[in-house]
Amino acid sequence: MATIEVEHLSKKFGTLTAVDDLTFKVSRGEVFGLLGPNGAGKTTTVRMLCCLISSSSGDARIAGYDITNKDDAMKIRKLTGIVHDDVGLYENLTAYENLLFYGRMYESPDSSVKRNIEKYLKMLDMWDRKDMPISSFSKGMKQKVAIARALVHDPEILFMDEPTANLDPEASKIIRETILSLKNEERTIFLNTHNLDEAQRICDRIGVLKTRMIAVDTPANLEMAVAGKKTNIVLDNVNEGILKAVRSLKPLSLEVEGNTLVLELSDPAKETPALVTSIAAAGGKIRTVNETGASLEDVYLKLVKE
Repeated sequence: MATIEVEHLSKKFGTLTAVDDLTFKVSRGEVFGLLGPNGAGKTTTVRMLCCLISSSSGDARIAGYDITNKDDAMKIRKLTGIVHDDVGLYENLTAYENLLFYGRMYESPDSSVKRNIEKYLKMLDMWDRKDMPISSFSKGMKQKVAIARALVHDPEILFMDEPTANLDPEASKIIRETILSLKNEERTIFLNTHNLDEAQRICDRIGVLKTRMIAVDTPANLEMAVAGKKTNIVLDNVNEGILKAVRSLKPLSLEVEGNTLVLELSDPAKETPALVTSIAAAGGKIRTVNETGASLEDVYLKLVKE
């Protein structure tokens, strides 16, 4: 069942089209990553889906509620949580006081809010700092409190805009683990990120956005569909005779990286044995043969460039 359904959604600021004709769905319990360069429309998309700004055209439904309907917009805000790129906490209040204030703003019962404050501050390794003022916190600590704030009212759907930007590796790891824990609770996570490694680790599917949606699929399927597999043949050494033998078989592409031949083949299962035979006949000594897919970074850069 889809919890986010987007159909031909667009946003214009004057003559500038920030988001153009988006159509996609996100299922319950899915971690969906939105990748794109600066200015691609990622933050604008999240703000429309959270009913923080209006759309110019198209439609989207969040848990069945219509973002263009004013009555539904208030319901959407209650069942979603959002982690902004700017944490926006009250510096003179403690972490606990901030979370209690925001939980009450959502009109959640105090007992539920206090239970969630403890749950999420412990999950984010911040419980022992609950009574410290936000002004004394590092950027990473503030970001953790901002994530707890987005969760304090038990939202079904969590929108996160660059949650690990500029954080140290330890803080980033804790936030990634928190996202995966929330996924296990059947929460739906919508993640804007520039961190391709992060997206590959935790996202079930990825959308590549550059004002328009270029592609949507699992990381593995994107890697295969866009760049295909590479056949890597590691030799003791590479010489011109070996290269001539390989070229005679007409691979789609051939690159030499030290003593490794990196080839793109039309049908690896059929062509690899002939390659091995030709290399051996040319005097080549093969150490290993393996297949690898392109990295998500390769795929992303190719899609955005095209």
